[in-house]
Amino acid sequence: MKALIASSYGPVDQLTVTDVTKPVPEAGQVLIKVRAASLNALDIRLTTGEFREQMPVEHPFHLGLDAAGTVEAVGEGVTRFKAGDEVVAFTYPFFGTVAEYALAAEGPNLVHRPQSLSPETAAALPQVAMTAAAVHDAAQLKSGQSALVIGAAGGVGSFLVQLATRSGAQVLATGKPEDEAYLRGLGVVEVIDYTSKDVTEEARRLHPDGVDVVIDMINAGPGLAATAAAAKPGGLLVSTLGGAPAFERGVTAAYVGVEQGVGQLESLVRSVAERQLDVHVDTFPFARAVEAAQQFAGPHSRGKLVITF
Repeated sequence: MKALIASSYGPVDQLTVTDVTKPVPEAGQVLIKVRAASLNALDIRLTTGEFREQMPVEHPFHLGLDAAGTVEAVGEGVTRFKAGDEVVAFTYPFFGTVAEYALAAEGPNLVHRPQSLSPETAAALPQVAMTAAAVHDAAQLKSGQSALVIGAAGGVGSFLVQLATRSGAQVLATGKPEDEAYLRGLGVVEVIDYTSKDVTEEARRLHPDGVDVVIDMINAGPGLAATAAAAKPGGLLVSTLGGAPAFERGVTAAYVGVEQGVGQLESLVRSVAERQLDVHVDTFPFARAVEAAQQFAGPHSRGKLVITF
């Protein structure tokens, strides 16, 4: 079978589509014939070596953790799935969904795909939807509260904005001018153009006392101090990256990732299938997988990029 791999740490343009051995499911595992797969920021960071200290990988490294496809075979002990089932999967700890076949473990991160949900849309969901749900849970937004979302047009951000507005929160979001209509369509009430304005200053102009919650999916470490300044005294900052446990003026911090969203994939898939939530998807055929990765690794992307088979 063919798969998208990195032979060593390096730039994304060194990725290749290569023949590799087709995996065989062991006990508790499912083999999926992939129909669509999506890339996430983690794939790029592991490819380039940005995360080599905290999360080293062996080479050749197979990209991808999100997939939608058809069950090809099941290992011993698998009871919820059978050959022919249409599924959606977040496959961690098994990397390699950008391939003709991929392994997944039976559990909460492997769910049936509703017939009303296309494989392309389904493949866009697992990691970003679960992460967005984890961020939303940490933010504990209530009706009438205000939130500033930094990184709102991306995969996690666009999903999170919808969850926040469903909670009744008033959402400010960062975006480029060309993103404004898209973000307002998701429920954002004010879009801050981060290319021409100081985000914190503009947020404080719109909310002089500060927002209740700042959600930052772009900055990390010391860079979060400026972001936290947009929160009201005693407010909350939530980040998917990492930083200090607290900031000036009593602003506290919560740091979450996809692992806190485990167990929510089935309900999130159902919400998208029932059109309660939406996701923007751009697709590339597998034959252009390297080009897709290069585009995804660029400076700005909207929604999710999905590779189809």
